[in-house]
Amino acid sequence: MVHSREDSITCGQIMPQGGIQALEAMLYTLDQRRQQLGKHSHWLQSTINRPLAPPTPVPFADYVNDEEVDSEPHSQHVGNLDYGNNHFDLDSYQRYANIELPTIMAAAGASTRSGRHRGRHVMPQNSNNNNNQANNMMLPLISELGGKYLRSLPDSVDFLQDRLHATQAQRHWPVKREAIVEGDVILGALMMVHSREDSITCGPIMPQGGIQALEAMLYTIDRINEMDLLPNITLGAHILDDCDKDSYGLEMAVDFIKGSISNIDDAEYHCNKTQVRKVISGVVGAASSVTSIQVANLLRLFRIPQVSYFSTSPELSNKQRFEYFSRTIPSDHYQVKAMVEIVKSMGWTYVSIIYEESNYGIKAFEELEELLARHNICIAIKEKLVKDSGVAEDIAYDNIVQKLLTKPRARGAIIFGSDQEVRQVMRAVRRANATGAFSWIGSDGWSARNLVSDDYEPEVEGTLSVQPQANPVRGFEEYFLNLTVENNQRNPWFVEFWEDHFQCRYPGSTSTPYNNYTRTCTTKERLSRQNTDFEDQLQFVSDAVMAFAYALRDMHRDLCGGRPSLCDAMKPTKGADLLKYLRKVQFKGLSGDDFRFDGNGDGPARYNIIHFKQSVAGQYRWVKVGEYYEGELRLNMSEVKFKLLHPTPPESVCSLPCERGQAKRYVEGESCCWHCFNCTTYQIRHPVDETHCLVCKLGTLPDAHKQYCRPIPEVYLRPESAWAIGAMAFSATGILITFFVVGVFVRHNDTPIVRASGRELSYILLAGIFMCYGVTFALVLKPTNIVCAIQRFSVGFCFTVVYAALLTKTNRIARIFKAGKQSAKRPSFISPKSQLVICTCLVSVQILINGVWMVIAPSHAMHHYPTREDNLLVCDSYIDASYMIAFFYPILLIVVCTVYAVLTRKIPEAFNESKHIGFTMYTTCVIWLAFVPLYFGTANHVPLRITSMSVTISLSASVTIACLFSPKLYIILVRPERNVRQSMMPPRYGNMHRTAGTGPSSMMAAAVVTAATCAQEEKLQKHITPTETEHSIKAKKLCEMATQTIALSSIFASLDCNAYNQIPYADQYVPNNTTTATPTANGTSTEPTDEQVVANNNKINQQQHGQANVVVVVSATDATSATEVVPTATSNGSRRAPVLQTNL
Repeated sequence: MVHSREDSITCGQIMPQGGIQALEAMLYTLDQRRQQLGKHSHWLQSTINRPLAPPTPVPFADYVNDEEVDSEPHSQHVGNLDYGNNHFDLDSYQRYANIELPTIMAAAGASTRSGRHRGRHVMPQNSNNNNNQANNMMLPLISELGGKYLRSLPDSVDFLQDRLHATQAQRHWPVKREAIVEGDVILGALMMVHSREDSITCGPIMPQGGIQALEAMLYTIDRINEMDLLPNITLGAHILDDCDKDSYGLEMAVDFIKGSISNIDDAEYHCNKTQVRKVISGVVGAASSVTSIQVANLLRLFRIPQVSYFSTSPELSNKQRFEYFSRTIPSDHYQVKAMVEIVKSMGWTYVSIIYEESNYGIKAFEELEELLARHNICIAIKEKLVKDSGVAEDIAYDNIVQKLLTKPRARGAIIFGSDQEVRQVMRAVRRANATGAFSWIGSDGWSARNLVSDDYEPEVEGTLSVQPQANPVRGFEEYFLNLTVENNQRNPWFVEFWEDHFQCRYPGSTSTPYNNYTRTCTTKERLSRQNTDFEDQLQFVSDAVMAFAYALRDMHRDLCGGRPSLCDAMKPTKGADLLKYLRKVQFKGLSGDDFRFDGNGDGPARYNIIHFKQSVAGQYRWVKVGEYYEGELRLNMSEVKFKLLHPTPPESVCSLPCERGQAKRYVEGESCCWHCFNCTTYQIRHPVDETHCLVCKLGTLPDAHKQYCRPIPEVYLRPESAWAIGAMAFSATGILITFFVVGVFVRHNDTPIVRASGRELSYILLAGIFMCYGVTFALVLKPTNIVCAIQRFSVGFCFTVVYAALLTKTNRIARIFKAGKQSAKRPSFISPKSQLVICTCLVSVQILINGVWMVIAPSHAMHHYPTREDNLLVCDSYIDASYMIAFFYPILLIVVCTVYAVLTRKIPEAFNESKHIGFTMYTTCVIWLAFVPLYFGTANHVPLRITSMSVTISLSASVTIACLFSPKLYIILVRPERNVRQSMMPPRYGNMHRTAGTGPSSMMAAAVVTAATCAQEEKLQKHITPTETEHSIKAKKLCEMATQTIALSSIFASLDCNAYNQIPYADQYVPNNTTTATPTANGTSTEPTDEQVVANNNKINQQQHGQANVVVVVSATDATSATEVVPTATSNGSRRAPVLQTNL
C-alpha cells in the first residue's frame, strides 16, 4: 500500500509508514532469507553429482497427476540449470510442506482418453533416459526425508514438474480435471461439481447443482452450434470444478487468464512457443456468491465478462466494484422481500433467522433485518452457519437448535443458506427431538434440494421456500437420461456421478475418498425419471450461455459485417466490447421464457413459492403454492399445510396483541415481548409509540374501543332548536309591535301628543328598540368571525341608542327645572336640533369603544371546553365575560338616566314622560340584575345562556316600548279626543285664579291662554281657506311650543314660585331670553295689559267648563301675533317670573 486511496483518481499520496516501510521490511526479510539458504549449496551440488540407480516403474493412478506432462525430454533443460544459484533448505521445506510421501516408484504408462475430452493423466517416465539424475532430482530427497513427500515445491528450486504424485490416491485429492469442448470462441465455466468439505478441498459429487448444471451448459452449447446462431463460428467451453470453495475456485480461475497473458506479445510469458493458449472470451459461473465475488475481482483486471447462474448476493449488483459481472438469476434483494411478504401473510411477528457465514447469507441477513424491522416483525434468535471459515462440527449445529428452543413462541424461522449447511441443521433438529417445533422459510440455496429433504422429511415438512422462477430447459431431460459413462466422455466427472447415483464402483474407475463401494456396476444401469431428480433452476445456466451466444452474434454482425467466421476484429474478442453487447441482449431461451438483463445486470425478478408437504400420509413432495412477481405476492393459502392434519399456520408471536385501549410495557431485554396495561378514561394508545397512552386533546373523547380520539359534536344555539325558536318568536313579536308604533306615530306625526313627546328622540328611541329585538337573530346564528363581530357590536350599540335618547330627555327636563330655580334665563341646548346632537354624541362614544376594542382584540369564533366532555362553539367574548365591555357604557347610561328619573319623580304626570321614564329605568335595572347571575350561572349551557341574553335584551326593549309608548298609543288610538292641547293641562289647574300678577297662576294662565287661542284658531281655519303667510307660520310654531309648555304645568305644584316662573316652552320660538315687545305692522309696539290677560284666562275657563261660545279678541290693527314676556312685581316688591302672552 505504497500510495493512499483517493476517490477522484486511482492512487493518492505516498504512505510513509504503512507503505514504504512495509515494502522495505519485506525486502530486508528476503535478503536475510537468501543468506540463510546460501549455506545449503553444497548439499545441492553433491546431489547432482551423485549417481543414481534407475527407479522401478510403478503405474500411477489415473487421477493422480493434475498437470499435462510434456512428452519431450528435458535433459537439455535440466542440464543447463545453474545449481549454484538454486539452493534448497530441506528443514525449511519440510516445515513448509508437512505432507507424507511414500517411496516413489517409476511411473508406468497410462492411456489417455480419446474424443474432445482431455483428461489429466501421468505420462510414463523414460527409464532409459540418459538424464535420470536431472529428471529425478527428488530421489535423494526421498531417502533423507524417510517417507515424506512434497506436493509442491517453492520457486527456489527448478524441477521438471510442479508436483510429485503418490501411488495412494486418497493421499492426493482432488484431482484437477477439466471438460474441454473445442471451438472458435471459448467460454470458461466454473461449476460446483463437488461439494465443499473442511478436512479436504472437495467433497462428494453434487448431482443436481453440479453435474446437471454442467450438462445443461454442454447441452446448450450443442444446441447453439446446431442452430447456426453464430455464422460459421463454433462455440467451445473450458469447464473447471470450484468445489463450492472460493479460494479453490479462484485458483481454478487463473487458468482463464493464462491465455490472455501468454498471447500478449513476446515469448517471455510462455516457455513453449508452439503452445498457444486460446483466449477465454467470457466465463459462466460461479455458482456461489462468495466464489463469484473472488473470481469477479480477478476477471475485471483482464476485462473478461462474467455471467453467473446461481449467485444472488445483492453486493454483486454494485457495478462500480463488479462492472464485468452479470447474472441470469435475480438478486437476493427481491428474494428477501418475497420472504418478508410470506412472513407477513402468515401473521408472524416473532421469528428467528439462521444465515450462512458467507457473502450470500450476510448480505441477505442485513436486508432481512431492515425489512423485518420496517414491518414491525421482531427477530428472536440470530445465528450463523459456518461456511467460509470451514465446516462446523455437529456440536455447532446442536447449539443453534438449542438456542432456537429457548424461544418457544418463535415458531417461524428463516434459513438463508446452502443445502449442505441446512441439511446439518435438520440433522441437529432430529437429534434434539425437536421435529415439528419449527416452521421454516427457506431461501433458494436449499429449496427443492434432495440433499436437504432426503431422510429428513419430517423435519423439513411445512417449509415455504422462495425459488427463482425457472422453467425446464426443453429437451434436456431426454438428453440427460440418455447419458452413460461410455457416451459421455467429455465430462470427466460423470463416472463419479454414476457411482454415486447407483451406489456401485464402476469398472476401471479411479479411487476417490467417496467411491468405496463393494458392489461393482454392471454398466447396464440407466437413468430414468423414476430414479432421477432434476434441478429446477437449470434455466439460468442455459440462459447464461445463450446470453453470451447472442452477444457474440450481435458483436460479429457489427464488427465483421455479417461475413462468416471470425474476422480480425474478433481475434481475440475484446471483453469491454463484448460486455456492451451482453447487457443489451434480448432473446427467448431454451425454456421458452423471454430474457433480458436489468439496469444492474441482473436477471428478471420472478420467484415461485414452493411448499414441502405431505400429499398423503408418508408421501412428501415440493409443490408450487404461489409466486412473487414485481413486488406482489400471490399465495394460495388453501394449498399450504404445515402438517398433514393441521392446515392452520402455526402461531409465531412472543406476546399476543394488546386489546383495544391498552398500551405495551416491554419485557426488559426483549423487543417483541410485552405486558399490556389499560389506558385511563380520556386516553388512547399512542398511535406511534405503543408503550404510551395519549391523552385526547380538548374537544375530543376516546371512541368506544379507545383506538382514536373522536371529536365531540359542537354545541351552539342552533336556529332550529326550541330555545332559538322561542327567542326569535319573542323578538319577532317585539319587532311587529315596534313597526306598529312607528306606523302610528308616522300617521299621527302632527298631532299634539306626538309633538309633545319630541318626535325626533321618539323615532331614535324606536330605532334602538328595533335593534334590540334584532340582536336576537344575530345571537342564534352559528358563531363565525363575522357573526361574533356583529354580536359584539350590536349588543351594546342597541342599548346605547335607547338609553342615550332617554338620557337626553331626562337630562333636558332636569336642566330646565334646575335653571328655573336659579334664574329666569332660558337653559341652553334644549331645542330639537340640540337634543339630536346630544344623543348622537352619546351614541358615538359607544361606537368609539367598539372600534378600539375591535382593533385591539378582534372578535373570533372559538371552541370552549368548560369540562373534558364539552365542546362549545362560542364567540371569544362568551368566555371571559368581555361582553361587559360592550355593556359597560349602556349600563352607565342606565344608571345616569335612573338618577335623573329619581330627581324628576315629583313632576306632575300630565306634564311629560318623567315618571314613565323612571318606571322604565327601575324595571330595566331589575331585569338586568336578575340576568347577571343567570348569565354566569349557565356557562356550560350554551343554548340557555344565549337564549337568556336575547330574551333579556328583548324584555328590556319591551319594557321601554310598553312604559313610554303605550300611554301615547292609548290617547291616539283609544281616546283621540284627548289628543288636543287642552287635554295636556293638569286637572288641578282647571279652576285657576282669574287674576293676574300674583303667584304662579298668572304664568300658567298666560300659557293656557296661548294654548286655547291656538285651539280656537285651528277650529276657525277649518271653515276658511288657509293662507301660508309669515304670520301664520310663526303662529303655528308658537302654538306647538305652547302645547309642550302646558305639559309642564304639573311640575308647578311641587316647585317654589321662583322655579315655577322660570319654565320655557318645549319648542319656544324666540331668538333670546330678553324681555322685548313685538312690533306691529305699522312699526309700533303693543303691550297687552293685565286686563287683557285676565280676559283670555276667563275665556279658557269658560271653555273648560262647557261654555260653547268663546269670543276671541283680535286686535284689528295687528297683522301678526306677538308674544311678550312681561316681568311683574310680586306683593313683596320682587320681580316675578315672566308671563307668556300671546296675541292673535
